Amino acid sequence: MAAHPSPVEGSWLVRDFRFHTGQVLPELRLAYTTLGDPGGEPVLILHGTNQSAASMLAPPFGGELFGPGQPLDAGRYYLILPDSIGTGRSSKPSDGLRTGFPKYNYDDAVDAQYRLLTEHLGIRHLRLVLGNSMGGMQTWLWAQKVPRYMDIAVPMGALPIEMSGRNWMMRRLIIDSIRNDPAWMNGNYTQQPKSAAFAYAYFALATNGGNLGLHQLAPTRAKADQLLDQRLNASFTGDANDMLYQFESSADYNPSQGLERIEATLLAINTADDERNPPELGLDREIRRVKHGRAMLIAASDQTVGHGTTFHAKFWKQELAALLEGAPRCAG
Repeated sequence: MAAHPSPVEGSWLVRDFRFHTGQVLPELRLAYTTLGDPGGEPVLILHGTNQSAASMLAPPFGGELFGPGQPLDAGRYYLILPDSIGTGRSSKPSDGLRTGFPKYNYDDAVDAQYRLLTEHLGIRHLRLVLGNSMGGMQTWLWAQKVPRYMDIAVPMGALPIEMSGRNWMMRRLIIDSIRNDPAWMNGNYTQQPKSAAFAYAYFALATNGGNLGLHQLAPTRAKADQLLDQRLNASFTGDANDMLYQFESSADYNPSQGLERIEATLLAINTADDERNPPELGLDREIRRVKHGRAMLIAASDQTVGHGTTFHAKFWKQELAALLEGAPRCAG
């Protein structure tokens, strides 16, 4: 892994931001991190649920991509990593409004990201939009909301179908666990409700890690108990209201109606053992509706970790490098 340039943090206040519900927030703070010279070719990188832009700088992801000679070399590209609404340093319920914070969804997040790029950073066109998990779902929306704003779209760990099945049911268990906890107090708690940490640990084990990956970590009952105890006893650094809003924001995700509008060269990267987005739910069928789309399925192995696999760029960075070299540039 090559060292990438030091990240630069920034933020922008949007006045009177209107959400899909009609609610208006007088000031919406949009935080972001950049790497590279603003004169480089712009690339947008989108993070997952319960994460922030900082997570994308981690060795398995940014360490494989952003350094000299790597596929997204920050010496060539201008990398923009926003904190999605409700996460990181961007405006979120825990800033003070608690459950008075407007209800947001992925469309609001993408609209805010687009305004950040166009109105604040002055980006007229992107070479690439790439996102993982929640960021992958947002990438599917980006590609159809502003179809000629990017040359390439790479949604990872996400399917272009309605939020449904196990993926939604597990998310609703987190939502209900928090809302039904007396310690939540309608969002006005003074200490974090224990339900948030427990429900998230349950969700992470049930929908991440992969069968082979988890078995390697816990090949006996004793080791399974040890791993579970570690997860349950880990320090909870999040906020219950923030988590509640983050998972509720996925409820109406459904990009399936707009796939024919996509103009960018699109590569959907998924994993055969992804617990949240199993390939049998129709990726091969849906990708045929994308004019310049194709899918890459990472085979399950003792090296993959289920839904978490796509965060490890080593599995797909060569495909990305070839795509960046070969995909045509579109007029914005």
